Amino acid sequence: MHVRMLTGGLAAACLMSLPLASGQAAVAAPRTTDTPAAARVLTYDAGSSAEFRSAVDRGAAIWNASVDAVELRPAAAGQRANIRVLADNGWPRTLPGTLGSGTVYIGRQAVDQGYDTVRISAHELGHILGLPDRKPGPCSSLMSGSTAGTSCTNPYPNSAEKAEVEGNFGGALVGRAPAARPAVIVD
Repeated sequence: MHVRMLTGGLAAACLMSLPLASGQAAVAAPRTTDTPAAARVLTYDAGSSAEFRSAVDRGAAIWNASVDAVELRPAAAGQRANIRVLADNGWPRTLPGTLGSGTVYIGRQAVDQGYDTVRISAHELGHILGLPDRKPGPCSSLMSGSTAGTSCTNPYPNSAEKAEVEGNFGGALVGRAPAARPAVIVD
């Protein structure tokens, strides 16, 4: 056993010195737990979001400024998006797929009742990022949705919501299905 360990250590030492012997210096920075992982990029297509396009872009920008583990970007022309955003005359809702994918509807019914379009967009994108509704809830909770009332225009996730998204994507595997998410989230 000692011979095997010595041989393995000797082989490792030889392999490590090989680049130095050939005149090339190889430096490998060890990865620590303090080194942030690259953000998972999710693309969205807001081409069918009609008059809500700027609200959708603003909602995505809010999430980008709020979390590090995921980044929402508009899909390039011809690129298949992870998230489709559509406008319709119903109530806002999300049809989630796997974590980070699905379809968002920005419903005019809520807008006609006085709800803020940027808050609606950020809230619905929160569902795509794995957050459930938190009803009833205060205006300080983005995921409280409509229960905060029409006077609430806060489009920013609170610290618990940010932490949950960071946890969802910090070590998430691509295509990982979220646990027990409903097929349709109607807000």
